[in-house]
Amino acid sequence: MHVVEAKGVRIPAMGVGTMTLKGEACVEIVSTALTLGYRHIDTAQLYGNEREVGEGIRASGVSREDVFLTTKVSWNRLHEFERAAEDSLAALKCSWVDLLLIHWQGHERKVADTVKTLCTLKRKGLARNVGVANFTVAMLDEAMQAADEPVINNQIEVHPFLDQTKVIAACRRHGVSITAYCPNARGRVFGNAVLQRIGKTHGKTVAQVSLRWLVQQGMIAIPRTANPAHLADNLDVFDFTLSDADMAEIAALKRPDGRVINPPHAPQWDV
Repeated sequence: MHVVEAKGVRIPAMGVGTMTLKGEACVEIVSTALTLGYRHIDTAQLYGNEREVGEGIRASGVSREDVFLTTKVSWNRLHEFERAAEDSLAALKCSWVDLLLIHWQGHERKVADTVKTLCTLKRKGLARNVGVANFTVAMLDEAMQAADEPVINNQIEVHPFLDQTKVIAACRRHGVSITAYCPNARGRVFGNAVLQRIGKTHGKTVAQVSLRWLVQQGMIAIPRTANPAHLADNLDVFDFTLSDADMAEIAALKRPDGRVINPPHAPQWDV
């Protein structure tokens, strides 16, 4: 299994995102993914599927110790952060998660306060590692100053159409790994002629090219699929290498309207 290391922690470089997956479909995707060789599952309290994710892990027969499990507490429960994290563990029927993230910071609370609570939850054993999601450069700087436990990850939207140069540089500066969500831009990559041409050159699909572009930069990707057949394809990105020219051409696809996820509680993004 290919991994990304951050502050001594090894995180599988390809994971399964579960946003919008519900019921038995979620259980099946998680179980099938682990059977295929995935060892990284990403969920969140906001997704409303932690119970099914836990069922899928148990149904797979893969030992809990061998699964890197991430969940997140979102902005609307940060006022009761510990209770929210305990609710997640109860739904998952797990004693701990491998990575607990602040899903969105929101506008009501200070970064320093939530990060300090996050670190306390790690010390209490609810999570083996902690991180953040959707943090900007300024937020990341503030988090690193406030944290008294290692912050190992920032989960952000990354794909060929979005310029995340500034926040990626900040993550590198702080030794924080990057997990890319919406790595295929919610399907927008599939009609792109540049990605199609590069894929044809390597005998790979557009999705595989987009995912390879991320992992080749040392990022973690968590594509979400409701189709079990696509799970194997998404995992099959470690047997080819994009050329420097390919990488540059894909990076040049970024555009001002490239962001897919931008809810009302989002921060002021780096531009």
